[in-house]
Amino acid sequence: MQRNKLQIHYRKLNVSFLSVVAMLTTGCGVTSTMEPYKQSEMVIADGERVVILSRKHHATHEAEANITECIGDSLASGNDGLEVHPTTAFEDMLYPWFEPSTAPLTTEELPEVLAQPGVSNRIADSGVRYLVWLDGATDRVASGGGISCAAGAGGAGCLGLAWWQTDAKYEATIWDLQDASSAGTINADVTGKSVMPAIIIPLPFIARTKTHACKGLADQLKVFLTTVEG
Repeated sequence: MQRNKLQIHYRKLNVSFLSVVAMLTTGCGVTSTMEPYKQSEMVIADGERVVILSRKHHATHEAEANITECIGDSLASGNDGLEVHPTTAFEDMLYPWFEPSTAPLTTEELPEVLAQPGVSNRIADSGVRYLVWLDGATDRVASGGGISCAAGAGGAGCLGLAWWQTDAKYEATIWDLQDASSAGTINADVTGKSVMPAIIIPLPFIARTKTHACKGLADQLKVFLTTVEG
C-alpha cells in the first residue's frame, strides 16, 4: 500500500515537473534584430565577388571563424547566391596586408594599403569588389538553476532544471574596394534562452543564437549588395 502511494506521488511530481518544463521551453526562444544602414546606391555586378573577413585587432571584438565561414556559405547558397571569395585564400593572397597587425581599421587607412605594390592588381585579379568586416561575438550573459545527479543500487539519474541566455552581437561593415569607401553597415543583435530540464537524463533545448545571427546577416547582405535604396 505504502509503495503504491509513493508511486502515485512520484507520478504526480513527475507530471508537475514536466508541466513547468513545458511552460519554460514554450516561453524560451530567439529574438532577432537586424539594422541595415546603406550609404551608397552601389550594387554588386556580374563577375564581382565579396569576401568576409573578421576583425582580429582586439580580443573582445574577434568574430569567431565559424560564423565568418557560415555567413560566406549562406551568402553563396541558393538561386540568389553571390560569388564569395574564400577568406583564407584572400588573406594569403594579400599577405601581410590583411593580417591582424597590419589590416586597416578604417576606410581612411584603406588607400594606403591599396597603394602597396601589387595589392590593387591582386584584388582586381581575384574579382573581389566588396569586403565585409565582421566585428562581434556570441556570449553567455546570464544563467541559473541547477541539476543534481546521483547513482545508487537502483540505477543512476538526474533531476533539476538549468537555463542560460546567450547574446550574439555582430556588426558587418561593407567596404567598396574599388572606390576605397564604406558602403554601409548591418548590425545584428540576437538573444535566446536555452533550457535543460533533467528527469533521469538531461534534455537540452538550445537557442541557436549564432546560427540565427549568421542567417540573418547573410540575408541582409544579399539585399544590401543587390538592391538600390529608395
